[in-house]
Amino acid sequence: MSVVSSVLVPYASYLRVYEPLAAFPESERAHWARYAGRSHIPTAQDELRRSLADLVATPPVGVPVHESGDAFVAEVDGVVCVCPWRTRLRGWLALDELMEMFPGPVLDAVLPPVVRGQAVADHERWAERNPDARPWILSSVWQVPVRWFVLFSDEEREYTAAGEGGEPPVLRYRTPMVQARRRLARTLKTLRETVDEGPLTEGLVDVGRWLEEFHPRALVELDYGGLVHALPAEQLAGDRSAADVAEGIAALRAGDADGASEAYGRLAERWRAVKDRQFAN
Repeated sequence: MSVVSSVLVPYASYLRVYEPLAAFPESERAHWARYAGRSHIPTAQDELRRSLADLVATPPVGVPVHESGDAFVAEVDGVVCVCPWRTRLRGWLALDELMEMFPGPVLDAVLPPVVRGQAVADHERWAERNPDARPWILSSVWQVPVRWFVLFSDEEREYTAAGEGGEPPVLRYRTPMVQARRRLARTLKTLRETVDEGPLTEGLVDVGRWLEEFHPRALVELDYGGLVHALPAEQLAGDRSAADVAEGIAALRAGDADGASEAYGRLAERWRAVKDRQFAN
């Protein structure tokens, strides 16, 4: 087994949008129609392996040289929807975040300055030609942001335990775009009426702007991704984070500050335990 194929999915969660083929320009629509008809559609693990292969190269490839032509595919009420990987764009965005999070010496140990500099220059040139580009996938390491749970209900939770053949567990939520936008708008209204402006409100505004870029009949998916490896099986099976968020927002709407605090406390305790593992040996 190669080094790359033996590495587990990193501890990241994902928020994805799957759009119907009609949302794409005609030339791109034809590509995705052919792609969706393939016998094998690459998985998230396939995307990870390709990314890791770039990182173990010498020198490492921080951002792919060419944009990916792959996508995740889902069928919604008989309509084929695709979520383009856009790995190169996401690589640039992730590099921007890393450069804000870590000091230079730490980054130098991972990606040499010359590699980072070239990636930044490539991104700037590309952005000038594509000012309206946006990713179909957002990611977050060592947590699922609270603002993402706002988009879903507990009834949309899909959980599959680990398989006997070694298949990892899966925990995800899926909802129609119209539902995601409606829930986000209601939550923003409640927060603005009951609490001071803060990170949650600001984060929801950012997510709302992102969702507005997509087709109204798209599908929105929250995938725990590699976080399934950071949670004990019994905790993962009992995770009802979307329900806790909905309960907390409903309590705020009803003027029940104690109920909102209790729901938030459960959520915070659950995710603090996960995030703390980021700094464990």
